[in-house]
Amino acid sequence: MTSRTYRIESLPGYSPVIGMLVGMLTHARDTTMAAVSGLSVAQLDYLHDDTSNSIGALLAHFAAVERGYQLLTFSDRTPDDEEMAGWQAALTLGDLGRGTLRGQPLEHYVAELADARRVTLEQLATRDDAWLARPVPAAAAMNAHFAWFHVVEDEINHRGQIRWLRARLPRD
Repeated sequence: MTSRTYRIESLPGYSPVIGMLVGMLTHARDTTMAAVSGLSVAQLDYLHDDTSNSIGALLAHFAAVERGYQLLTFSDRTPDDEEMAGWQAALTLGDLGRGTLRGQPLEHYVAELADARRVTLEQLATRDDAWLARPVPAAAAMNAHFAWFHVVEDEINHRGQIRWLRARLPRD
């Protein structure tokens, strides 16, 4: 049996600081996957009240946020109208998300998350720590490091909501 370590260390295949960031992205995703393991479509679609988001919508949000930050940092641009139209419900959540982000099995969300993360990891492997520190041209108030920190922060924040919602799912 191997013992898990709890250290932020650089991962192989990445520059030192980017490798630590990848470790944080990976840990956040692993704990999210543990939080949603085994959920049915009905559980993913469950709305606790008229203003809550569903667990499925929050998972869709993670993928949309990651894809948006990929454009900002890897492509140096903001999403175009077509991309925004496809991501709007997941990015903004609320009424639009409650009405449209429904009916999908867990595997759908896991595949979307994995696809977004694959692109992120491939792209981060081609960057160095100087790139991470540079301002983001499409959002000059932030640098790439803050952008990717925010991806981690957003997932951790909403994972708290997921755990809260899961604890309140109706008992069958």
